[in-house]
Amino acid sequence: MIRVLVVDDQALGRAGMAALIRTAPGLDVAGEAGTSEEAVSLALATRPDVVLLSIPGADAIPGAIAIVKRLHGLTQEPAPRVLVLGGGDPRGHVYPVLRAGAAGFLLKDTPPARLLSAIRTVAEGDVLLAPSATKALIETWGPADPIASAPDLGTLTRREAEVLALVGRGWSNRDIAGFLSVSEATVKTHLNRAMAKLGLSSRAHVVALAYDRGLVRPRCLQD
Repeated sequence: MIRVLVVDDQALGRAGMAALIRTAPGLDVAGEAGTSEEAVSLALATRPDVVLLSIPGADAIPGAIAIVKRLHGLTQEPAPRVLVLGGGDPRGHVYPVLRAGAAGFLLKDTPPARLLSAIRTVAEGDVLLAPSATKALIETWGPADPIASAPDLGTLTRREAEVLALVGRGWSNRDIAGFLSVSEATVKTHLNRAMAKLGLSSRAHVVALAYDRGLVRPRCLQD
């Protein structure tokens, strides 16, 4: 059973998504939250597999990023997977929430059946983006992004490439350390060496490179 925490500042929106989830085989509602504090508190108390976070628009992105970071950094193992539902033009929205640790980004007009499918997909550990979100992500990189001049990935060791790919999927150093059965310090060392070899200056560029070079292949909903 995949347990989902629904987060929306509108009571009607929360109720609608919760009702939809309860009708789906294999899914259940772990709780409903209307604020970031409620979301974090309920996530700690109920330990959901997925957090469905609905944000009202572009002006709410900073707040959404803060929530994603807090949820992604929870001490529970594993941390819940965060699926963001955004409205309007996703340009400038997708990259920041993925960097913060979100596992997917969909638009609010996503059909119910596809939303339920997306919840299952991110629960399985995959990254999932709506087609327009994928396009926005690529456009955000821009032709002048530093990844364009990055050396071939063949310069990386196998472990460095593994760490790079996991960072690209939005995993924290702690998550990666647990998955690879190494210390967080070791993960940081591999990541820093990989970034130095590839001429990358930030974790954000690591995410972009991972997508660009096929280390991460997001699953997209079809139009």
